[in-house]
Amino acid sequence: MRKLINDPADVVSDALRGLAAAHPSLRVDPEARVVVRADAPRTGKVGLVSGGGSGHEPLHAGFVGFGMLDAACPGEVFTSPVPDQILAATAAVDGGQGVLHIVKNYTGDVLNFKMAAELAEDDDIEVVSVLVDDDVAVQDSTYTAGRRGTGATLFVEKIAGALAEAGAGLSEVAAAAREVNERTRSFGVALSSCTVPAAGEPTFTLGEDEMELGVGIHGEPGRERTKLATADEIVAAALAAIHADMPLDGAEVLVLVNGMGGTPLIEQYIAYAAAANWFEGHGVTVARSLVGDYVTSLEMAGCMVTVCRLTPELRQLWDAPVETPALRWGR
Repeated sequence: MRKLINDPADVVSDALRGLAAAHPSLRVDPEARVVVRADAPRTGKVGLVSGGGSGHEPLHAGFVGFGMLDAACPGEVFTSPVPDQILAATAAVDGGQGVLHIVKNYTGDVLNFKMAAELAEDDDIEVVSVLVDDDVAVQDSTYTAGRRGTGATLFVEKIAGALAEAGAGLSEVAAAAREVNERTRSFGVALSSCTVPAAGEPTFTLGEDEMELGVGIHGEPGRERTKLATADEIVAAALAAIHADMPLDGAEVLVLVNGMGGTPLIEQYIAYAAAANWFEGHGVTVARSLVGDYVTSLEMAGCMVTVCRLTPELRQLWDAPVETPALRWGR
């Protein structure tokens, strides 16, 4: 195992200390494992909290800041944060207008966020939870009942965050978050496995000429293991799966071509070129796009394509200013 770490047991704490040193706009508690905006709580503002297993950086801590999340709770690598973490983050960002929990659909996340919400309500903090379940690859997996939450998480956090920053109420922010999830689909492809530091060996094994279509962000199996294909073929397969589940003909869309952590940016742009060609052939207008590592799986090679059918209102919220470690524009 060749990794830039000290001790496998300290990976998350060490990374959080680095995050704190690099970004003084955040309040980071490496021991409690909570990352909060320096100006939280904001009186009169709905708080946004998300979290999940570490190893998916910059998700979620990299999206804490103006116009996006108010707090994030990083768990151990590929492991849900515990209720005490989530409760601490929720209390830290409660400005009197309630708190929205953005929860990826993984069993541990769902259970622990639910427990934390109940504890918060015992402390008179109103909490509404929104589940992200955008992955079209498989219905159930090692980690989930139902669809997995993947790339749409970024879109939900950004758009709901913009609305909360503008002063909208909890029910309106939650409704926007649900709308984004409903209008978004994702599909991922793995060209290699990843290695969880505590395990010290790859999560799964691919042959020299194999790839995994529909892989999850923890390395969960996808639809099928098949022979390696070209970038054009891989992206076409991903978009065909998305299109079959959510027709895209004639739509205006927001697109994320996301690296899984181990794919060079030059290859990600090759994938985006393939996506652009596919969209042109289907009469799809790409209004906004992102290319890069945003929702990763440690050092896994491959990519994920995420597509959101925009409305004018959602496009305006996407364009609203944001300032976080990993996403910033307009300020």
